[in-house]
Amino acid sequence: MKKNPVAKELVSQFFRKNHCAFFSAFFVTIVTSTFGLVVSWLLKELIDMMAGESRFTMTQIFYIVLGVVVADIAFMVLSYYSEPHFIRRAMRQYKAGAFSYLSKKNIASFQKESSASYLSALTNDATTIENSYLGQIMMIISKILAFFGSLILMLYYSPILTGFVILILLLPTMVSAVMGKKMQKAQKEVSDRNSAFTAAMTDCLGGFTVIKSFRAEEEALKIFSEENDKLEEAKCRLRKIGVVAGNLGMMAGMTAQMGVFLMGTYLAMSGKGLTPGSVMLFVNLMNFLISPVSELPKLLAGKKAASALIDKLAESLSENKKTEGDETVETIGEGIRFRNVSFSYDGEKEVLHDIDCDFKPGKSYAIVGGSGSGKSTLLNLLLSGNNTYKGDISVDGKELKDISADSLYDLMTVIQQNVFIFNSTIRDNVTMFRDFPSEKVEAAMRKAHLLPLVSERGEDYRCGENGNQLSGGEKQRISIARSLLKESSVLLADEVTSALDAQTSCEVINGILDLEDVTRIVVTHTLEESLLRRYDEILVVRNGTIEEKGSFEDLMQKNGYFKALFTVSK
Repeated sequence: MKKNPVAKELVSQFFRKNHCAFFSAFFVTIVTSTFGLVVSWLLKELIDMMAGESRFTMTQIFYIVLGVVVADIAFMVLSYYSEPHFIRRAMRQYKAGAFSYLSKKNIASFQKESSASYLSALTNDATTIENSYLGQIMMIISKILAFFGSLILMLYYSPILTGFVILILLLPTMVSAVMGKKMQKAQKEVSDRNSAFTAAMTDCLGGFTVIKSFRAEEEALKIFSEENDKLEEAKCRLRKIGVVAGNLGMMAGMTAQMGVFLMGTYLAMSGKGLTPGSVMLFVNLMNFLISPVSELPKLLAGKKAASALIDKLAESLSENKKTEGDETVETIGEGIRFRNVSFSYDGEKEVLHDIDCDFKPGKSYAIVGGSGSGKSTLLNLLLSGNNTYKGDISVDGKELKDISADSLYDLMTVIQQNVFIFNSTIRDNVTMFRDFPSEKVEAAMRKAHLLPLVSERGEDYRCGENGNQLSGGEKQRISIARSLLKESSVLLADEVTSALDAQTSCEVINGILDLEDVTRIVVTHTLEESLLRRYDEILVVRNGTIEEKGSFEDLMQKNGYFKALFTVSK
């Protein structure tokens, strides 16, 4: 199966500008893997020395031991710096790379996805990748080197006993292979449950106000508890498999080790060239053979499961709807045109039918109508990047489908009912953390009627989580100031005053209408005469079609659907 190119790119982030730390850790692993073999060999020589069969003197053994201890300490110090630094940079770059890909998705693609899956991927899954993928690379290398080093040493001292060792290793190998597959399946289930739990927690926290106002605490707790229980059950199953795998591996290892001891004793007593020290060497080296056999499948399964998490994230990041072209639009010279535009979300039921309208540069437009009439859908077609509409939408004479998303985002700014505010300062939220001349920032704040707030609290006033230290009107003014600082040619406002009181609502809308040289398209439910008279044109949407359009005076004289809406609102 062909590897997802995004997954390849994410994996490459582990090693980008990180090769020095990786190879340093790799070198330390190679050297330290031999220490166990050297200690086993020293044990053999000491036992043979007691039996009078060693080729070395006690002094020579002492200096060898001293050299091994000094080298071990030196490489312990080196390992203290190498592997942790490699993993730190690797995870930092991996998460940054994933977020970079995420930020490149267009609005239409992101709106169809669950943000909880990305939260889980960059928190819980990232921890799994850190521990089971990166954290096990050197361990896997160490186990493999120790395994083959032990086999070579065994072959040197007794090919016959080595053959018996290989035969008896089949038992722990079979146990490890079976349990490794179970571990991989259980690890994937834990990841899936983590995503579901994160989604449930996000819903409960995001809908906290609704839950409290409807006294639905018990129901919310039930939803949270169900997902929490499923997650903990999945984790418990994973731990149980780990315990069973560990116990079976230990039993199989002990059986294999005892078998080698008995066989070695028999060969030594039969005069097959084995010394007592050689038998103990084989018994000791069995640890370096059994450990990889019992642990490598588990380590490799964990690494494979972690790799599957990378592939899972890469697949989500790759799902970016091709909804744009390569054309660019710098300014709105000719305006925006809708010609015979129809649209359906599911491909069956149309929510817009044969829409024809024009938005001229620098003018202000109100889109009004009953709930569910298609007002917001009409507005969202301009920025969401959804190209499944029928008909033609042109921006400055260019078809919307042919214009790149980046060009549209530069050209237009959308202000929504729920303005997102970062937990940072007022200035940061206006500038979106970028550098602008102070006079330019102040001018944007002035036009957005934000200066009274700044004068009262200061630019460095922290807005709180999602602006919980600000009122709804203050958040909307920050949103307007953002768009002014961005110098967008088109401002799209979608029900921005639906959660505001009448006075604040008028202030916000008047602030938008006061803007100059900006095309303003406002979806509104507020039918306040003083505001409606200020729009250059009002579009009245009914059942997905534009029922009427014109100035306030024109629509009132027609005595049609708009007048009925206006009268009912009073």
